[in-house]
Amino acid sequence: MDQPYILAIVLVALAVLLIIQLLKAPIKLAFKLLLNALSGLVVLMIVNFIGANFDIRLAINWVNCIVAGIFGIPGVAFLFILQWAGII
Repeated sequence: MDQPYILAIVLVALAVLLIIQLLKAPIKLAFKLLLNALSGLVVLMIVNFIGANFDIRLAINWVNCIVAGIFGIPGVAFLFILQWAGII
C-alpha cells in the first residue's frame, strides 16, 4: 500500500470516531428519556390498577408518562393534583 492510502484510511477512521463521539450524547439522552417514559408508563399502569378500587384514574399518554418518568412518584402526585383541580 502506498503511504497516501494509509494516511487516508487513518483520517477516515479518525473522522468516524469523532462523529460517533459527537452523536453519543444525544443518543444517550434520547435513550434515557425513552427509558424514563417507559418507567412512567409502568407507574401509571400500577396506579390505575390499584386506583380502580378507589375510582382514581389517570390518562395514560406520552405527556403523563414523561412527567411520571422524569419526576417519579412526585410527578404522579402532581398529575393527581392537576386532575383533582380540573386542569387536566
